Amino acid sequence: MTWRDEVEDIRRRRNLALAMGGPERVARQHEMGRLTVRERLDGLIDPGSFLEIGQLVGTATYDEGGTVSSFVATPYVAGLATLGGRDVVVAGEDFTVRGGSGGGPVGRNKRDMAFAMAKEYRIPVIQFLDGAGASIRTMESLGRSYIPNSKDWTDPLQLLGQVPMLGGIMGAVAGGVAAYALLTHWTCMVQGAELFAAGPSIVKRALGTDVTKQDLGGTNVHVHVSGIADNEAVDEADCFEQMAAFLSYLPQNVWELPPYVEQDDRPDRREDELLTIVPHDSRRGYDMRRLIELVVDEGSIFEVKPFFGRCIITVLARLNGHVVGVVANDPMWQAGAVDAAGADKTTHFMELCDTFHIPIVHFVDVPGFMIGPEAEAAGTLRAGMRTLWLAHQITVPSIAVHVRRCFGMAGTATSTPAHLGLRLGWPSGEWGSLPIEGGVETAYRRLIADATDPDSARKELEARLNLMRSVFPIAEAFGVEDLIDPRDTRPLLIRYLEVAIPRMAHDVGPKPRYGVRP
Repeated sequence: MTWRDEVEDIRRRRNLALAMGGPERVARQHEMGRLTVRERLDGLIDPGSFLEIGQLVGTATYDEGGTVSSFVATPYVAGLATLGGRDVVVAGEDFTVRGGSGGGPVGRNKRDMAFAMAKEYRIPVIQFLDGAGASIRTMESLGRSYIPNSKDWTDPLQLLGQVPMLGGIMGAVAGGVAAYALLTHWTCMVQGAELFAAGPSIVKRALGTDVTKQDLGGTNVHVHVSGIADNEAVDEADCFEQMAAFLSYLPQNVWELPPYVEQDDRPDRREDELLTIVPHDSRRGYDMRRLIELVVDEGSIFEVKPFFGRCIITVLARLNGHVVGVVANDPMWQAGAVDAAGADKTTHFMELCDTFHIPIVHFVDVPGFMIGPEAEAAGTLRAGMRTLWLAHQITVPSIAVHVRRCFGMAGTATSTPAHLGLRLGWPSGEWGSLPIEGGVETAYRRLIADATDPDSARKELEARLNLMRSVFPIAEAFGVEDLIDPRDTRPLLIRYLEVAIPRMAHDVGPKPRYGVRP
């Protein structure tokens, strides 16, 4: 007496599940230039590490003898794996089965189990998103409708405050699946993919508007304009590489510190280029990304959201092997003035860093918030004040390097009262409540207007006030903690950082808020 027949039946069903939607639908997926979900998993994770859960969940049909004649798995694949030797939960919709949509209560339970495993084991979640969410066919199979319930979203919402959550937008993503793209800490969108709340046919029915999938929700929309997707990938292989790179900066969970990586770069490296990178003429821009490269460990930069909110640069990097989050103003974009998109970008990135105990370094060159009718209509001040609010909530070490300008409320949001909130000034600094050039026009309007030569009067006032622009009186008044030689920036940041890290080990764990994307 053996169980060979039953074991053979398990093997047969597994093979049917591995066939997904069948050869024709797999071929159709490839014709669209897209991989299947199983090919995506193989392309990302360590070879041979995938341990699938619920592979036999689906719908089977039987012949008269009770033998399974066909089997269609639910359109969702999930399980445990390793990535770079680290345990992770990986999951994704199978577009070859019903376009990756629905799956009914059983399909949802499979997704819920993936989230539950991540919560129980405290390990990251990586999702490949390629499906249309709920299907109207679910109503027919249930024999009833249902009321949407926020309880269905409890686990992913809680996980945002506990483990890294990454998303890859790989194909046509709509409805509930699109929502999962936003319930992440970072998403990468492949060129040619689309994401929207509802597709073109529903838009046409509701609004009478004809629109293509790409115009409605392609990468030009969500990477460059809306900011829903953080980074763009030229193809799926590029997406896999970016996922692995991003995760390498984050800990397994909020109960751990970010991973330390031994570096060849010298901690005492001093770059002479830092003495010349900032022009004396404050109206001229310079390469802030190059400045960052000169300070952080060589080859350690991973930029987040490079095409959205371009007045702000946000990168993950390392200083002497320790992970840091860098926020910098880009003087080559709006002269570094912060608009609503830049403020939202800053807020989300700072929240990511605070959630996963990543110290923050600000390279500050901000003339203020963006002004004008468009900036007012976009709610720049609303977004900017949310950045300021968050700056007062974070608990990770924060160091501001005042490279050049720091004016107004936008300048205020670059520092934090948490754990000293150190500020280091460069000799190129220009600081105050507002720039002298614009402030003179406002504060001395009547005096200038009444002058015999208004233009000369204005220039005389600006020249007199410029004498007070020196960084030394501010340093003498302890307005910054120290004025430094720009070449000392790297060794000083490392020194302060390595003093702070042992204290950070006592502050691990979830934050009182959940890290939901603004």
